[in-house]
Amino acid sequence: MAIIRHSVAPLRAVRCARQPIATRPFSVTSRRQGGGHGESQFEPPTGWLWGIKPGEKPEPEGWEWPMYLFCGSLLAAGVALAFKPDTSVSTWALEEARRRLEAEGVLPDPSKDKKE
Repeated sequence: MAIIRHSVAPLRAVRCARQPIATRPFSVTSRRQGGGHGESQFEPPTGWLWGIKPGEKPEPEGWEWPMYLFCGSLLAAGVALAFKPDTSVSTWALEEARRRLEAEGVLPDPSKDKKE
């Protein structure tokens, strides 16, 4: 089956090359086809940033205040998560083990070193 496939592939390429350009499925011309009818979908440039003249106050849009609230709450949540206390079990176990070893005298008390 692979032998047939390899022998037919060059024949397909020759057959495609023999076809005149007009009957090929894809056009190679630069003519544009579409429903624009010559109209531009963009506004002409006015020279002002976002189309607002200096001294004019832009009217607020409906999405602005909800977006400000969302960004502010996201910032507040980030700060709260950055400064939250460490309440993991491993931290508690490490501190508890250190306290017990200091009470038994295995580890020196770090507060006594600071006083001396």
